[in-house]
Amino acid sequence: MTASRHDNTALPPRRIAFLATPNAQALEVAGPIEVFAMADRKLREAGRGRSPAYVIDFLSATKELRIVSASGLAMVAHRSYRDVTEPIDTLLVAGGLDLWSPTDDPELLVWLREQAKSVRRIGSVCTGAFLLAEAGVLDGRRVTTHWYFCRQLQEQFPRTIVDPEPIYIREGNLSTSAGVTAGIDLAVAMVEEDLGADIALRVARALVLFLRRSEGQSQFSTSLAFQGTSRLPLREIPVFILEHIAGDLGVEALAARVAMSPRNFSRVFAREFGETPAAFVERLRLDTARRLLEESDRTLDDIAASCGLGSADTLRRAFQRRYGKSPKGFRG
Repeated sequence: MTASRHDNTALPPRRIAFLATPNAQALEVAGPIEVFAMADRKLREAGRGRSPAYVIDFLSATKELRIVSASGLAMVAHRSYRDVTEPIDTLLVAGGLDLWSPTDDPELLVWLREQAKSVRRIGSVCTGAFLLAEAGVLDGRRVTTHWYFCRQLQEQFPRTIVDPEPIYIREGNLSTSAGVTAGIDLAVAMVEEDLGADIALRVARALVLFLRRSEGQSQFSTSLAFQGTSRLPLREIPVFILEHIAGDLGVEALAARVAMSPRNFSRVFAREFGETPAAFVERLRLDTARRLLEESDRTLDDIAASCGLGSADTLRRAFQRRYGKSPKGFRG
């Protein structure tokens, strides 16, 4: 049997580092960490590798490893940022609802600036943006933070461009997120970037998250406000699509799953997910096909059939339309 091209048994895991200030809240650290940890479990369940995709590194922004959140819950970091010698793939800074500045440790700001130049991704949760701004990492960048602190961030660091509206903002290798649970949304988006929409959907389902979209990018929100009263809540539709990717996923079939009329289903779906059911299905099918192209040696006809795209010719046309290149372009 031919090995997967991107079988992560042969790839080193990505190091995901969470830097917590002494005022960090437990949820803004534990939430994103659970997302990355769950991604490894879902990869194994999907048969896409047996070694970890991620290594989690919980760092303290000071020499003190014990961090007590405002709720009184104590966390113990793996080590101080000073002890890091390994290369970091993704660095996320958690700040908390009480602002903190490293007045007694200017070396932390130097370390952050150095990391910003070397990591693949750097970002913040809640007021972690203030620490990145103090290090100069946010200069000239469009960013966000907890809505309560947006004006203060703009006034204190006028070289930043603060947008108080989005749950999170991703520009280049920089990501900033709003208050606390928005860090979970950001983490799932990063999992989708690394491992594909199918794994991100599985993670969201396992953690009881809700798929949404904002500013044209897929997001998973912790809001469960729209549950529905049908036998299959609307929030389960993305997972149903994933698990039946080769089947009949027309509007009529999907609407029947949630006991809605096709017209009402289309309207509500577009409102909740930011695109039509047909566009959502095609995007997930093409993303699944792209991952199969990158990670296996299956034929185009086989991949097209398994993703509900019919034939290799249909697959080629869809790839040209969406990605601007043929499927062969994803098989280096």
